[in-house]
Amino acid sequence: MQKLISRSILPLLVVMVFSACNKSEPTIDRLEVERVISALAHDDMQGRGLFSPGLARAAAFLADEFDDAGLEKLDGEENFLQSFSYFSLTIENASLSIDGTDISSESFFVTGSHDEINWSGSDKIQIVRVPADADFREAFSIARSQASNQLVLVDPEQTGTFERYLGFMHRGSRVKALNEGGTSVFVLTDQANADSFEISISRSVETLEMANIVGKITGNRTDEYVLFSAHYDHIGIVDPVEGDSIANGANDDASGSTAVVALANYFSDSPKPERTLLFALFTAEESGGFGSRHFSEQLNPDQIVAMFNIEMIGKPAVEGPNTAWITGFDRSTFGQILQAAVEGTEYTFYPDPYPTQNLFFRSDNATLARLGVPAHSISTTPIDVDPDYHKVSDHVTTLDLDHMTNTIKAIAAAATTIMSGEATPTRVTIEE
Repeated sequence: MQKLISRSILPLLVVMVFSACNKSEPTIDRLEVERVISALAHDDMQGRGLFSPGLARAAAFLADEFDDAGLEKLDGEENFLQSFSYFSLTIENASLSIDGTDISSESFFVTGSHDEINWSGSDKIQIVRVPADADFREAFSIARSQASNQLVLVDPEQTGTFERYLGFMHRGSRVKALNEGGTSVFVLTDQANADSFEISISRSVETLEMANIVGKITGNRTDEYVLFSAHYDHIGIVDPVEGDSIANGANDDASGSTAVVALANYFSDSPKPERTLLFALFTAEESGGFGSRHFSEQLNPDQIVAMFNIEMIGKPAVEGPNTAWITGFDRSTFGQILQAAVEGTEYTFYPDPYPTQNLFFRSDNATLARLGVPAHSISTTPIDVDPDYHKVSDHVTTLDLDHMTNTIKAIAAAATTIMSGEATPTRVTIEE
């Protein structure tokens, strides 16, 4: 009986040993990188503009990629599409007068979530003045954060900046919930005060459906997360240039989305990590960061120990091959940890060489950084001289896919000590 058992399991043991000896190491393959980025930047995706059929096709494609990689769904999600809604408020009818002077539609805009605004001088409305020498962006940010209703009087010396905001706001205000918080009405006027006013504004409401693509690999520590992210939207259809009207966004940010897919596959084929890995592809980065904002509300930010946000890695950095830079390098020890992790290899990470461009706050990492997460963007593109940024010329043919593949490998190597729990970046503090 003993000999019979031995003979029966011998072939199985041989197969198991042979399979173990021939199990391939996880890889980040250039051909796979090319396949994914070519699909995302194809004309069929219509430049992945927000609310376009092309963006929906890109979301479905990426969800399938997460499924093929063997990722798990996030707790509470039915699939890899993390769907959510916003509301768009657009002015339908308006009548404004201040001290008897009528205000034209080109001299005011509204922020806030209320669809009906009816104010008069007898109401308790805070009057705010933005003088000629004020920082308009700061004043705008402060006004939007207030719980009170405000009438904001903007000096005509601010006309240029005011008109840029006017053009954006007249396309519609996007809000998470209706009729909550304060409303601000910005008026371009030379009046220093408003002794009397009559303001009546009605706004139409449209429901906007959006979706991130999210997945995870559960580690031994289920309450400590390492996040790899990118945004998969772009600017869509634009004014034609030499007959081409599709801004394909190969570098921005199909390159980052491709990196997240490649890392998902790589770490799925690797041993179980110590910390749980999250993979997120955000929508609407180009239109206000709504995707990362929604994502940040689904988790406890204190449990996210690091965020690797990957932006525009399709072109080599000016410092040479196998180098990448990190935004907000001095805001946490994230960058130093990455440098130490790849010490002795061919890869190099260094601080963002374009500090005047404020890049730390120009991508999805900023949403989580404001919550304390060591959230940084990794990039390689010489953004100050890149001729294809937000242009129809941002094609796969303009990219260096060997460089891009090596950068993804560098990120995988640099993440090891954070994933293992050996290293933990310090938290970020944002002084507003």
